[in-house]
Amino acid sequence: MSIEVGSKLQGKVTGITNFGAFVELPEGSTGLVHISEVADNYVKDINDHLKVGDQVEVKVINVEKDGKIGLSIKKAVDRPERPERSSRPERSERPPYRGGGNDSRGAGRPRQGKANDRMPAKENFESKMARFLKDSEDRLSSLKRNTESKRGGRGARRG
Repeated sequence: MSIEVGSKLQGKVTGITNFGAFVELPEGSTGLVHISEVADNYVKDINDHLKVGDQVEVKVINVEKDGKIGLSIKKAVDRPERPERSSRPERSERPPYRGGGNDSRGAGRPRQGKANDRMPAKENFESKMARFLKDSEDRLSSLKRNTESKRGGRGARRG
């Protein structure tokens, strides 16, 4: 029986490291189950899940040219099919986005001002890009001013 990607095999844990567990497979070959492939949830300490000598079912997820075999315990477990997610409503069914600007002073608050102060409902790509570039340049210059003042201005050297 050759070891192929996708095949499920029984193996024995022969060693545990902080990054995974080595599993001896049939025919004497050894593969590695990375710590991220041990369980569906986050594994902080692999010793909480596996011990040397444990018999485990593993699925071969990759075989490299140099002979290294990547294994997974969590993918070897047959889970029932997930029910399909309900599809998101079409754009026309959703209420339009009425968010404010990306300015932190007014984040989360409705915009206040005159009716003609609001952005037009339909905005073409060029005007969106021009507005984005202007906002980006303003933020960048503000950021540069702020960091330069903390460093002591241009060309200042620390002693």
